[in-house]
Amino acid sequence: MKFAIAILNWNGEKLLKQFLPSVVASSPQAVIYLIDNASNDGSLNYVEKTFPALQIIALNQNYGYAGGYNKGLVHVKEDVICLLNNDVFVKQGWLEPIINHFKNNPNCAIAQPHIMDFNHPHKFEYAGAAGGYIDRLGYPYCRGRIFNHLEDDRGQYDQNESVFWASGACFFVRKNIFEALGGFDEDFFAHMEEIDFCWRAKNQNMEVYALHESKVYHLGGGTLKPSPEKTYLNFRNSLLMLLKNLPEKIYLRLMERMLWDGVALVFFVLQLKFTFALAVLRAHYFFYLNYSRFKIKRAKNPLYIDYYNLRNLPFRYFFLKKKKL
Repeated sequence: MKFAIAILNWNGEKLLKQFLPSVVASSPQAVIYLIDNASNDGSLNYVEKTFPALQIIALNQNYGYAGGYNKGLVHVKEDVICLLNNDVFVKQGWLEPIINHFKNNPNCAIAQPHIMDFNHPHKFEYAGAAGGYIDRLGYPYCRGRIFNHLEDDRGQYDQNESVFWASGACFFVRKNIFEALGGFDEDFFAHMEEIDFCWRAKNQNMEVYALHESKVYHLGGGTLKPSPEKTYLNFRNSLLMLLKNLPEKIYLRLMERMLWDGVALVFFVLQLKFTFALAVLRAHYFFYLNYSRFKIKRAKNPLYIDYYNLRNLPFRYFFLKKKKL
């Protein structure tokens, strides 16, 4: 079984200089690829000069996370591929537990290590923590992270666990599974596409794992920092994901989710974050315009009934003040 690491990059020269050396030094078991989304900084020049053995896949435009990986991974032939953000630091030994898990568990289609905060290594990091789930309305949360509350790692999640989704920051997937599921949904562009992908894998009775013996350290927000655009993508893609994958009571669930989006919009207005409030409205407008097209995608999906563990994460977090599982 052969392993690859595919790092997607867009104008990330500074991040590559900071984080790529650790990946190269600590990953001798894997072939390393850089998939470049048409950067116009010095990214490619830096990699070509500093790490000439790396395989470079240069794309002709910025296709985002979803499209960039879909187009880039066509050129990657190894059996298991790690989709790794360009702002992730790794240490010696990080790959062995994951390699062994895939070799010993043929039903494992997707996996992630525990993802820690690069600046606060004792804390779990927002984008994945110790493995992800969603509530009944599609709100994502993790072992170790609910909304913006991050837990210290005290060993409370030190066991390999079957989870609902793995983080796109460090996402291991079997190449044949990625191809069989048609890759990421490129309409998402960025954000939530890995959750949609894992949901589709779950629809096919495939297993997703978070593996505690491996830890990586994620800077977070290296490419797309908190912004109205990021808010727009998250709200928009959440609705699209629900439309594609909800197994039952689809209209009721979508209505409930939209009501909570309205609550978020009001909070943005009260905080005078008018561009963020506008982002929520833009997300809903896109959803209405593209409803029919995404409903066709839904018709192609078998549906996974037991998709959630918590019923209403916002109520539990904001009103009951429960910030841990």
